[in-house]
Amino acid sequence: MTNTKYIFVSGGVISGIGKGLTTASIAFLLKSAGYKIAPIKFENYLNLDAGTINPIEHGDPFLCEDGTEADMDVGSYEKFLDEDMGKENFVTMGQIYKAVIDRERRFEYDGEDVEAIPHITNEIIERIQRLGRQKKADIVAIELGGTAGEYQNILYYEASRIMALKYPRDVVHVHVSYVPTPKHLGEPKTKPTQLSVRTLNSMGIQPDFIIARSEQFLDKRRRDRFALFCNMHPDDIISNPDRESVYDIPLILNEQKLDAKLLQKLNLPRRNPDLRKWRKLTQNLRRSKKSNLEIAIVGKYFGTGDFQLRDSYAALFDAIDHASIWKKLPVRTRWIDAETVEKKGEKIIGNPEGIIVPIGWGARGAEGMIQAASYARQKKIPYLGLCYGMQLAVVAFARDMLKLTRANTTENDPKTRYPVIHLIKGQRQFLKNRAYGGTMRLGGWEAKVRSGTMADAIYRRYNGFIKEEPGLTSERHRHRYEFNNKFIERFEKNGMVISARSTKENLGEIVELSADLHPFYLGTQGHPEYKSRPLSPHPIFLAFLEACLEN
Repeated sequence: MTNTKYIFVSGGVISGIGKGLTTASIAFLLKSAGYKIAPIKFENYLNLDAGTINPIEHGDPFLCEDGTEADMDVGSYEKFLDEDMGKENFVTMGQIYKAVIDRERRFEYDGEDVEAIPHITNEIIERIQRLGRQKKADIVAIELGGTAGEYQNILYYEASRIMALKYPRDVVHVHVSYVPTPKHLGEPKTKPTQLSVRTLNSMGIQPDFIIARSEQFLDKRRRDRFALFCNMHPDDIISNPDRESVYDIPLILNEQKLDAKLLQKLNLPRRNPDLRKWRKLTQNLRRSKKSNLEIAIVGKYFGTGDFQLRDSYAALFDAIDHASIWKKLPVRTRWIDAETVEKKGEKIIGNPEGIIVPIGWGARGAEGMIQAASYARQKKIPYLGLCYGMQLAVVAFARDMLKLTRANTTENDPKTRYPVIHLIKGQRQFLKNRAYGGTMRLGGWEAKVRSGTMADAIYRRYNGFIKEEPGLTSERHRHRYEFNNKFIERFEKNGMVISARSTKENLGEIVELSADLHPFYLGTQGHPEYKSRPLSPHPIFLAFLEACLEN
């Protein structure tokens, strides 16, 4: 017997349908109703984490406080639940196979032949139940990666089937599927979802709910078609149409009583969720605004074939949204490929109210990002550099203001005469051994902010310091290369200030230009975008938008 309940969330028809946001929304509604809920994401790939995956391939890896490099859906869990997630909330098929193989090598199966079923499925089930025990959860919400019908995730579905068979009153299956409306027909078509549900049925799974992703709310005819062909009651077909903001999703699901229906099927007492703060959030999103800010983002991971990809910088866009909602300012982002800046020059950046240079790796496009950092400084456009954007702002300043024309980061030029950004000793051996995965400075790192600096004023104004010690803050990190302290005197003499340093190893964490040189020019080695949440935007993004408005 088990006291914990389980909600499986699967996807149908297309990838990127919104399983993560659905899982986060369900978890949020149930938490708001007073239940302790723990979400977990199961990914198909054999990587041990998302840290070595090209962001164009699978989106922006989400960085957790404990250093876990997870799927961006884990970020949705954090934002909706306002709770830190970690390694226990994120599982890949690579982790599962490695755990089973390691156990076999230690002879822990007592000579038994190790097979996908039951050993892989047992490991999957153990991860789910372990999370429930660790978090003392009333409900565990399990998001199954990929799409129903893929061979990569069939063992996850098998684990779901086994759990439903073993705990029939404690397991519910929610299937999120796409309902297209072809323009030449003009009506929603249910057949793709019918076939997706048939795929589930072939694996021994009958969904309890279908959440239909579509352009508009489903009408009665479509619900009836689903009920007839998917062997379900029409009331268990939940509509989730396109809306202006993802933060509308919990309210849409609540209006259709999904949370109450889930509790009923799980044999749990019905409780009404407290959604007052969330409703206010969505109201702020819709209020008329006085200004329209354009922020140029100069990055290197936008292009995918002939299209541009938002997911490569998902956490950044979310952080901008959170601050814009809080400030009641509309923000329009313009995406500029850094390689295009290299080819056509800074003039293509134009005259936005602000410029952001985000995360990145390697030499491709780096010179374009350096040009953007110089352009923002020269034109006195508010500038925010995030990790790589901080490092390249340092390079730009060294070249322009210190007259070190060949200054660079040793990541891009190992033989540079002026290594203003370099590898610290602890990272050199990792690279020598080609140990890339999970070997960077990862997760939350504390730093002391220098009194009287712009960074100090920002954190003080928005209560960003760790309460126990004024002046101390913590940001999440995901990088190897650091500011070279050998150049510190030359930088500060010319107006670039190191305004925060790590409490361990005295590493430069935040750089800024003095107020007499620039109204707002700040680079942070950490990633404030990963700590921003809709009900508590990050101080740095709030201050950046204020500077953009003044500009």
